[in-house]
Amino acid sequence: MSSSFSDRLAVVPQYLIPKQTLTAFAGWVAGQQWGSTTTAIINRFVRRYNVNMAEAANPDTASYPSFNAFFTRPLRANARPLADSDFVSPVDGAISQCGVIDGDRIFQAKGHSYTAQTLVGGDAALAAAFTNGTFATLYLSPRDYHRIHMPCAGRLTRMIHVPGDLFSVNPTTARGVPGLFARNERVVCVFEGEFGPFVMVLVGATIVGSMATVWHGVVNPPRPGQVREWTYEMGNINLDKGEEMGRFLLGSTVVLLMPQGTWQLPTDWTPARPIRMGEAMGQRP
Repeated sequence: MSSSFSDRLAVVPQYLIPKQTLTAFAGWVAGQQWGSTTTAIINRFVRRYNVNMAEAANPDTASYPSFNAFFTRPLRANARPLADSDFVSPVDGAISQCGVIDGDRIFQAKGHSYTAQTLVGGDAALAAAFTNGTFATLYLSPRDYHRIHMPCAGRLTRMIHVPGDLFSVNPTTARGVPGLFARNERVVCVFEGEFGPFVMVLVGATIVGSMATVWHGVVNPPRPGQVREWTYEMGNINLDKGEEMGRFLLGSTVVLLMPQGTWQLPTDWTPARPIRMGEAMGQRP
């Protein structure tokens, strides 16, 4: 059996399960405050995924009132020093894919790609800014730190909530579901940097209860089934390199897009490589 066929076969159940209902239920459970029961759930999760609580600002699992509070826990001061680099990794996780955008097409996995226009919710003018640009798709596993930080300084201009599916975003699903990151629910955050625009896309997934940004709070739910957009006056929301910009309530993926000629990826950035928030993510050419 070929690996591509086995990957497609492995994701068949995801087409059949009620992903929206399961995700809504998981989000409700994660927000409940059940005292010792919540602590037991957290402790089991820590053991199952080998979570390093020594890095947490508060390592006491019994102190978290809900699973969401634990999952979005801050790290202790200086746990993630920023590298002396033009761009730094915005998350802990692993590289799913990265490289040059082929015209408008972003590589997902062998045999699969999707367009920048679809990823950003259909805005052709916005997507055109990243023609032949550079992208990085960064996967956060359950054990990872789930706050998202800025890869460089930026001024927020728009935020777009795009409805969609809620497939898992693990590597097997990325190989088995065509256009995965452009068909799942996502929050597109558009910034203006000193070199021009860049985009950070927060991609939802099965049982990702919600996504939140520091300027808006929880973006979803609600899930009204249509594109929602917010615009921001230039200069009203400025975030520095390494500053927190958002978080996942249960894990997922971040896709970065930058214009052609602005971002040179490190030579050791290859698929499946582990990454840590704050490490060097390349320079201006």
